[in-house]
Order: sequence, then structure tokens, then C-alpha cells
Amino acid sequence: MTHSYILTLSCPDRLGLVHAVSGFLLDHGGNIEEAAQYNDQGTGLFFMRVQFACESTDEATLKAELATFAEEHSMRWSLHATSAAMKTVLMVSKEGHCLNDLLFRYKSGLLPIDIRAIISNHRDFYQLAASYNIPFHHIPVTAATKAQAEAKQYEIIQAEGAELVVLARYMQVLSNDLCAKLSGRAINIHHSFLPSFKGAKPYYQAHDRGVKLIGATAHYVTADLDEGPIIEQDVTRADHTDTVEDLTARGRDTESQVLARAVKWHSEHRVLLNGHKTVVFR
Repeated sequence: MTHSYILTLSCPDRLGLVHAVSGFLLDHGGNIEEAAQYNDQGTGLFFMRVQFACESTDEATLKAELATFAEEHSMRWSLHATSAAMKTVLMVSKEGHCLNDLLFRYKSGLLPIDIRAIISNHRDFYQLAASYNIPFHHIPVTAATKAQAEAKQYEIIQAEGAELVVLARYMQVLSNDLCAKLSGRAINIHHSFLPSFKGAKPYYQAHDRGVKLIGATAHYVTADLDEGPIIEQDVTRADHTDTVEDLTARGRDTESQVLARAVKWHSEHRVLLNGHKTVVFR
């Protein structure tokens, strides 16, 4: 029986790395189906993503052999079976356009994710969650209860075995502690073309400045608000006749598309962290 895997890795760059990786896979009966690599001359790091099929070697043995191989090259690596949809938890507040878009794409088979739960600090979307047969957890958040609320949220995330948490317009700022626990596996959509117009009400800020482009940014969540490594961005045009409501409506479409692309690439293991930046093998 043939199994398909995705191997991602990063390590100090040197001659022969592509040859070494392909040789390792050949020795273990791996047939490369897709491969991409990048060497960052600024940091001296090498990044690679390889999708391959393998008949003779089981996953446990492959991982054990990979660990030894990776240690020789000082590699950070991960191996994932392509058949395993990424377990995901969505978080949302009162604006549901990104949530609705992700649910539709998930149900249509356009995203390789398994949405295990939806968490919200409001009740607005419990019926939407029920229509997709997804558990909905209403966890109110106030300044006084924030720590307890985050503890409940994290308990759900862990219980569901979530590899990815998507803040689909979840409008509460996560604590430094929760950001650390979710490092590298939480994606936020910001309704602005970061680093411009950080924080709240960016469309009001953009309208006040008379911008000609508005955008959206999907990035990994870090303790530094709206400053995490950027995965994807896009823009749409604006002009002097646009109201704040016009900008908001147009921006919501951009937000949904940008977030969906970021979730897709992350769940396909196409995004590798490179310090404060990302390498995205599209």
C-alpha cells in the first residue's frame, strides 16, 4: 500500500543538501512527487518542502530514520501524512464573514482541515455551527475573567488535538501566555495591510487618511500585537467617494480570501518560519 507524505525542513545551508535529502528518500523507497527549496543568503539557512510517495517503509520507521539523518545536518524537520486532515479550532467574535467562508470551503473539500470546534465570546453563530454539525463553545470574556476564559479555551484546543487555531475575526487580544502556547499554530486575520493601521478600526483610520488601497494580512499570532510573521496579504482599490462602510464591505471580501489562502497553505505544510518572516512554498 502506497503512503504519501510531506517532509519540511530547515537547516544551515551547505552544498549537497538537495542531493542528501533526495538520496535519503531514494534509500527508503520514496518517490518524489513535488519539491521546492530556498536558501536565504541573509541568514544562511536552507528551507525545503518535499512531497513523496513511499511503499515499503512505515511512518514510525521513517520518522526514526529521519531523526538520525536530520541530526547529522542540524535540521529542524516535520513529517506529515497527506491523508491526515489538520485538526483545527476556529475562534470568532461578532463578525462572521471569515468564519462563514472557512466553513463553506471546508465543507466543499477545498481546505485539508478537520474543524473540531468553534469558540466564541458571543452566541451569534451557534446556529451556523450547528448547521455544519460542529461543536460551538460560548466562552464570555471580560477583563476580570480573561484568565479563566483563556484556560477554558486552551483546554478545548488541547482536548481536540488542534494543530491549528484560526482567529477568524476573534476580537479579543490573547495573553502572552496563550500566545506562547499557540506559537506557530495560530493564524490571525487583520483587517489592514500591515504594518499600516494596526490595532482597532483600521478602516476608519484608512478612510481618515484617504488611502487608495485597503488590504488584509494573515499572520501568525505572537505576543507583539499585529506583528507576527506574515503569511499572506492582498489589497483592493479605494477612492475618494468611498465611505467607511464601503471600505469595510470591500475589505471583508479581501479578508476572507487572504485568510483562506493562509489556512490552506499552512494546512498543506507550505509555510516555514524564518525568524520574523515566513517562507511560503506555493
